Amino acid sequence: MAMAEEQLYGTGRRKTSVARVRLVRGSGRVIVNGKELDEYFPRPVLQMLVRAPLAVTKTEGQFDVIAKVQGGGATGQAGAVRHGIARALLEADDEFRQPLKRAGYLTRDPRAKERRKYGLKKARKAPQFSKR
Repeated sequence: MAMAEEQLYGTGRRKTSVARVRLVRGSGRVIVNGKELDEYFPRPVLQMLVRAPLAVTKTEGQFDVIAKVQGGGATGQAGAVRHGIARALLEADDEFRQPLKRAGYLTRDPRAKERRKYGLKKARKAPQFSKR
């Protein structure tokens, strides 16, 4: 009996973005929400961000990445996809843990927008003050 196509899964999060990432053995295509990487993230910086875990583990061209991402903005979504790819690569080979960890791709970036407090205009910005 032939084994089914190996698929590796990883969930990545950043700010309010959540990415569900699937890695399949392939030629190195990256598809985000049904579009090619350069179509979904036109900025080269974000494309580099998404490809970073593959570069660190020297696995470019070995896996096709299929990602579904929702919430947040472009940068947050790219960060979420990067986190998801890194987590999925761990399933492929445990040897990848050290280089990915050293690069900081396995850590969920906890920074998020601070909540607004009452009496203030934003989280910390106070209304203009005047003595009279």
